[in-house]
Amino acid sequence: MQAAEVKRLAQECGFELAGIASAEPSPDFGRYIAWIERGMAGSMGYLTDRRANIRSDPKLLLPSARSVICVGKLYNSSPHCPDGFTDSGMGRISRYAWGEDYHDVMRTGLEKLAAKLGPDHEWKVCIDTAPLLERSYARAAGLGWIGKNTCLINQEQGSWFFLGELLTSLTVEPDQPPPDRCGTCTRCVEACPTQAIAADGYELDARACISYLTIELRGPIPNQYREQIGNHVFGCDICQDVCPWNQRAPITEDPALAGHFVSASLEKMAELAEPEFREIFRHSPIRRAKYTGFLRNVAIAIGNNGLGEFRQRLEALAQSPNELVSEAATWALDRLNRPEPANLSS
Repeated sequence: MQAAEVKRLAQECGFELAGIASAEPSPDFGRYIAWIERGMAGSMGYLTDRRANIRSDPKLLLPSARSVICVGKLYNSSPHCPDGFTDSGMGRISRYAWGEDYHDVMRTGLEKLAAKLGPDHEWKVCIDTAPLLERSYARAAGLGWIGKNTCLINQEQGSWFFLGELLTSLTVEPDQPPPDRCGTCTRCVEACPTQAIAADGYELDARACISYLTIELRGPIPNQYREQIGNHVFGCDICQDVCPWNQRAPITEDPALAGHFVSASLEKMAELAEPEFREIFRHSPIRRAKYTGFLRNVAIAIGNNGLGEFRQRLEALAQSPNELVSEAATWALDRLNRPEPANLSS
């Protein structure tokens, strides 16, 4: 099958970006192993356990694989910074979680693409839950370069994309990777509140990343990062917000990814019972943080924002039987007693 036809079909399935890479081991695998060996993955065991070595070769996922069809799904749903980002009573939510769970959206589109390619091939859908170096294959497929903030950046459309892959036994002419166009720009490095990005860029220490701290980390957030988190309650987009390549990023037309959860009322979120949390976020990536992790984040955000009117709510959280929540709320109460509240992250 011709590459142009594959890309056309991918667009019919709702993907704004599409390209082809060979189903061969990625030269980035050695760097990945070195990264996890230095502890950069933190407590994300799914990156460091037996699945780490599976990332060495796509054929370990699909033995008959010949091509990796890489796609990008635009999720940018607002051209402007929402008011909730600066309102002291609101918690910031990462843009990727404003809509429905992208895993469902991506899987549906990739399964449609597999069907459109015909019955005479073996295939496997991969999203970020599969052990595949997806940014590396997306770069090889010409979708963009991996920037200093470690996100894949497309020259025309920026970096607000979900990535997905279809491993197939079909042989399709591969694309070529584009040049790195970050140049001398270091805006993402300088803007990161916790200095999670290496000074020269191109490497992220997950242990210091606000997204990791508020989503993946199951235990207490280290004290040295709490004030820098500001009012983030789920994820962080700062390194993408400041990226010049996102200044003219297009807006998604997919209603499933529209801004349902642009920001969260800290007061309302602090009062949520667990059944309510599960109901409100049942179709949202936000449930990834778990109920107690989310309350931990909300408590820290209240403390950082100096919201003395929420003191009673924090006192209630400090009495939570869950140690993770009670400790964070106790820290936040202490934060309220200090003369100057922490500045919001910009």
